[in-house]
Amino acid sequence: MLIKTEGIVLSSLKYGEADLIVKCFTKKYGLKSYWLPNILKAKKAKIRASSFQPLAQLHIEAFHKDKGGLERIKDVKLAYPFKSMHLDVKKGAIVFFIADVLRYAIQEEEENSLLFDFLQNSIQWLDTANYAPNFHLLFLVKLTKYLGFYPDIQSLNLDYFNLLEGTFENNDTNIHCTSGPEVTSLKQLLGTEFDELVHIKSNQEQRADVLTMLLRYYQLHLHGFKKPKSLAVLNAIFS
Repeated sequence: MLIKTEGIVLSSLKYGEADLIVKCFTKKYGLKSYWLPNILKAKKAKIRASSFQPLAQLHIEAFHKDKGGLERIKDVKLAYPFKSMHLDVKKGAIVFFIADVLRYAIQEEEENSLLFDFLQNSIQWLDTANYAPNFHLLFLVKLTKYLGFYPDIQSLNLDYFNLLEGTFENNDTNIHCTSGPEVTSLKQLLGTEFDELVHIKSNQEQRADVLTMLLRYYQLHLHGFKKPKSLAVLNAIFS
């Protein structure tokens, strides 16, 4: 079946000497993996490997068998050309980190247009706005809403955050409860919009602590979620 859809590149993996396997989150068909044979060696190929940079937003025309295997791309075009993303080292590090997170976090092989629109809009905000040190933290918090484990904000006045339940509590009720500055920072992020990030002040150590807590939260709520390999690069650049 020949289909047309928008898609966001999550990863591209070299296969053999000249092939690519590209994983995309598409607007109409959810998570899809595409096989692009000989794309790395063809000098006059219609489709270029450079189209599949992390978080690239594409118009995809492809042949889908919808049997859970690799699909074939007929044509792609950029849906949104990045303006600053791959020219800014810090934004570039965030791009690789977010793509890494999404590769483990998104498991839906079905349409989820709300999640797609959130990703599309967030990525474009990152590209066009001034660099915001807390962007990746707010992104992770907001993403939980679309993945089904957004924290319960009814008791924000309480001191402990229960990562297992996603609730704020009075007491340390299990090994997954935490309190302190990282919980205070989480409360600041909840309900914040990207345009308001300029009002959140934090240093590198505080951001690292919040990020560690959020990744633990993801691991508790998403089966098979792994700590992103790009985390070390992110920490190195921001240290």
